[in-house]
Amino acid sequence: MLDTVLGLFSQDLAVDLGTSNTRVHLSGRGLLCDEPTALALQVLPDGSREVIATGVEARAMVGRTPPDIEAVHPVRAGRVTEHDVTEALILALMRRAHGRNGWMRPRIVLGVPHRATAAELDAVADRFDAVGTREVRLIPRPVAAAVGAGLPVWEADTVMVVDVGGGTTEISILQSSEVVSSTILEQGGLAMDAAVAAWVEREWDLRIGPRSAEALKIDVGSAIEEGLIHSGVAKGRCLRRGLPRAQSVTPSDVHSALTSVVDAIAQATRDLLDEAPPSAAAAVRSQGVILAGGGSLLRDLDVALRDRLQIPFIVAESPQRAVITGLARILEDSALQHTIARVDR
Repeated sequence: MLDTVLGLFSQDLAVDLGTSNTRVHLSGRGLLCDEPTALALQVLPDGSREVIATGVEARAMVGRTPPDIEAVHPVRAGRVTEHDVTEALILALMRRAHGRNGWMRPRIVLGVPHRATAAELDAVADRFDAVGTREVRLIPRPVAAAVGAGLPVWEADTVMVVDVGGGTTEISILQSSEVVSSTILEQGGLAMDAAVAAWVEREWDLRIGPRSAEALKIDVGSAIEEGLIHSGVAKGRCLRRGLPRAQSVTPSDVHSALTSVVDAIAQATRDLLDEAPPSAAAAVRSQGVILAGGGSLLRDLDVALRDRLQIPFIVAESPQRAVITGLARILEDSALQHTIARVDR
């Protein structure tokens, strides 16, 4: 009874807790948060840690913090690795939604990897329970991405989604709103950034940071050589002299650096199709594949995958927000909630 009464005053939340970014949709208000999944923690004299910043502010502290402050990314490769820190992040997000009204007990719709273990699901759901949520409904991220892309996943048609996230690429085949086949490749947008940084270091003995590598990927990178545009500049530390240095980087360099990750995504997609029932594989080859996730914003990734697999690839509208858009629809549409199967724990 108390939960029901408090629920009348709570605005429910859809949460996409990603490796790179956390996105939160507040029922009735829209997107509340789209910020890096990062926290800055101050280490107190007794050894305990206190949150002093989250999101953009916390990410800006990475590599620039004094010894008593830690910059932490609690989600790695799509999985929560630091549960206590994640609980602090969830509490910060709920306070942003409801102020400091600790008596609020919202319902949560949370996107989770399809292949998460029961122990992993219990652990992350427990973190939400610990901060006072009324209910946590777990939705497979591939289903949420498909809903967010505008696909009628509740119908019997076969749908394939390649969700290129920050830490992973989750590749799934869906039928009637259920994931019938899936695989997770532990490479995504962050692997692309790392590949660019490694290429620059190998070719010019120049060490650049992940933010600089990401900027090169966005500004100069393409998944196909025909999509190359203009050169960029890599700024970092020369490993020979130990001094700051700038180096011109051609589109061909960035393309070459990214090829291994694009190849890996293509191969994982091909392998899953080869293992799928012939009827499902035939439907996908006819209808095409939906690309979602921030990593799918790499210039001409859809063209590169099409050329490798001879299947149409279609980039979802606002692909980096496909999952949170789908979760928000599920949160606010009671009919859809009854149609979409939740994850059992």
